[in-house]
Amino acid sequence: MKRVFVFDESKCCACSACMIGCMDQNDVDPAAGDPCFRRTFDEELDMEDGRVYCAYLSAACMHCDDAPCISACPVGCLKKDPETGFTICDNTNCIGCKSCALACPFGAPQYRPSDGKMVKCDGCNTRVKNGLQPACVRACSFGALTCVTEEEYQAAGSGKACSALLSQYAPKKTI
Repeated sequence: MKRVFVFDESKCCACSACMIGCMDQNDVDPAAGDPCFRRTFDEELDMEDGRVYCAYLSAACMHCDDAPCISACPVGCLKKDPETGFTICDNTNCIGCKSCALACPFGAPQYRPSDGKMVKCDGCNTRVKNGLQPACVRACSFGALTCVTEEEYQAAGSGKACSALLSQYAPKKTI
């Protein structure tokens, strides 16, 4: 059954534990230039009333339903896992052309200089298939990052809220 990552900014303290958990799980070596699959951002935003709002975000691959990175790969390294719905990458045959990265609107596939191949978040697919949480979710002490089934996501109303927001701001089709 398809899985969905849910981020609740109100519970995030910008500690980056999710990013560190991901780095540990995937043996990422930042000193060697290895890219981290999950990235965290914190931004101070000036409000109209003079207050400052601190916005936090934890982001990785969105595992799009119709992932453009899959069709962009000329050697077929990317595919959907039918069980979890995660977009997974087997970079054995990767030629490092970066086509997947150019196709991805979120910049999830990244070039790894150490071997000249593309890498990306796979949602900790093996962990999830074995009943475990993804490393980033496990590392989040405050519950800001969760990974739930699509059914749980829809039942919580999150899907309805996102759909309503998207329909409000999405470009209108004209005939």
